[in-house]
Amino acid sequence: MASIFDTIRKSAGDKEKSVNWYRSKVRQLASRISSAKLMRQGNVVARPRLYDFCMFSYDPKLKRKLPYYDRFPLVFIIELYEDGFLGMNFHYLPYNLRARLLEELDNRNFRRNYSQLKRIKLIRPTIKRYLRAHYRSGFMRLEKDDYIPAIFMPVAKFEKASESKVFADSRRMVS
Repeated sequence: MASIFDTIRKSAGDKEKSVNWYRSKVRQLASRISSAKLMRQGNVVARPRLYDFCMFSYDPKLKRKLPYYDRFPLVFIIELYEDGFLGMNFHYLPYNLRARLLEELDNRNFRRNYSQLKRIKLIRPTIKRYLRAHYRSGFMRLEKDDYIPAIFMPVAKFEKASESKVFADSRRMVS
C-alpha cells in the first residue's frame, strides 16, 4: 500500500510544486491522514539523528506543569544529548508560519547550530527539549521531498489547550 507521501508525490508527478499546491493536496487527503497511519506507513527508526525531520509519539516529563503540549511532534532536530535532543516542533506554529520557517531554514541551509538559528524569530515557540525516557514510539524519519506536505498535515495532538490557543500564543511570541 502506498503511503500518504507516495500519493502526494505521485499527484505532483514527481515534480516540485508550490507550497499552496501541497497545502491544498493535504487538505484534499485530510480524512485519510492520521498519526497512526503515518507511523505504519513511514520509515520508522529507533533513534533520530542530528538534522532529522521526524514525527513520533511523546509523553512529556513535566506535562502537569506545562500549559499545553503536543503528543505527536513534528520536529527538526538541532542538538543531540545523551538523554534526548533539542528540536523545533513545527506544530506550534500556524500553517502559514510553518511554511515561512521551513523556507527560512532552507535559505540558511539547515545545518546551523542553535546559537545561529535562534536569531530567527519564528523559531521561538517551536524550541522544545525531548527526553529519551519519554519517547512513546520510534521516529518516522521524513525525506526532504516530504517536508512541505508534512508541515500541512493535521496530526498535532495538543493536550490541555486547543490548536487555536497554541497558534495565538505562538503568533504573540513571534510578533
